Amino acid sequence: MAILTIRTLGDPVLRTRAEDVTDFGPELAKLVADMEETMEDVDGAGLAAPQVGVSLRVFTYRVDGQSGHVVNPVLELSEDRQEEQLEGCLSIPGLGYRAPRFRWARVTGVDLHGNPISIEGEGLLARCFQHETDHLNGSLYIDRLEGEDRKEALRAIRQREYDTVAARTVSERAQSVGSSFGGGSVGAGSFGGGSFGSGAKAGA
Repeated sequence: MAILTIRTLGDPVLRTRAEDVTDFGPELAKLVADMEETMEDVDGAGLAAPQVGVSLRVFTYRVDGQSGHVVNPVLELSEDRQEEQLEGCLSIPGLGYRAPRFRWARVTGVDLHGNPISIEGEGLLARCFQHETDHLNGSLYIDRLEGEDRKEALRAIRQREYDTVAARTVSERAQSVGSSFGGGSVGAGSFGGGSFGSGAKAGA
């Protein structure tokens, strides 16, 4: 296993719809194992394959004692929203905003062996499933921001200081890249008992 480099805002892979997985061989097994190790190294609650430069429909998660992976996920959502929580992203380090998400989510798909999977949840788990599935569709959480939050996020990203924060986070993470064992929490933040990413002591 190895810790992989997490791609950050500006990398085209983050804005590209990922391809369905069709090969369930050893390469997929290694990808999932490396993603899980990378996610743990940065203390994340979720990680999508495009975030490590692989344009395939795979994500891993680790939320409130539940962990695993989903290949070729299909998402079902409730009609009602959950209370907005601070959300961030490993691919947009240093920032966190209150993103609107649906209260409940069910994700169905398969595991790395092609066996069916179905998981459902509310709160942070539902938020994680929505966040990671967005990544597979070439979308980021900042795309879902509304009103002043959206204006502030775009303004922060345009500022020169953001480039410095992002570069520093990438540099810190690079110390672990390629390692066969992790356990650090470089550049990670948390909210509500978990984290999807780094920034503003938030996560997503």
